[in-house]
Amino acid sequence: MPRAGTRSASSDERAWAVPESLRPTLAERYGPVYAGEEADRRIRALGLFATCGDRVTARAIELGHLPLVGIVDYTTRRQEPIPRGTFAPLAARRRVRVVNPAGFLTEALRAAVRSTIAAGGGLIEVDGEEDLGSLALVESLPPTATVLYGIPGEGVTFVLADAIAKEHVRLLIGQLEPRRLPRSPRHRTGNRRD
Repeated sequence: MPRAGTRSASSDERAWAVPESLRPTLAERYGPVYAGEEADRRIRALGLFATCGDRVTARAIELGHLPLVGIVDYTTRRQEPIPRGTFAPLAARRRVRVVNPAGFLTEALRAAVRSTIAAGGGLIEVDGEEDLGSLALVESLPPTATVLYGIPGEGVTFVLADAIAKEHVRLLIGQLEPRRLPRSPRHRTGNRRD
């Protein structure tokens, strides 16, 4: 048993850090990018889909076409915050809050994606950065689903979560550096509805 004040391995959380050498690979486009009316048209036409990013999640909601899962961190590259109430229709299904530091993919975020999909969808609010949540979406969604994420200044990327994309994500996650992070007291996953 660990001494008082000493963290045990079980009190830490599994996480994967992005090595500097992998950043250019993660910045590549893994699907077509659309902007403006063309992006809106394609979003409206989607069957099962999920979003990663505040702007793309908000846009899908504004278009009246809710994603199964939306992952947001209440931060945009344009520094124009999106009102939290914008996400209420998605949060009404389910709201999960997780901590995921910038440059990491935590097991908490991966588990939140899996549980939110299993529960029928909802909103995942990230304290930190949601960017790598798109990997968790591709790995967990059915192969007929599409994952949308924004490319600042360009538009929205549409990635089919098929077997090829899943294998690519598996290989990318395999190149991340395994780490253990202290579990945050604000870390919440599960069937939380607020």
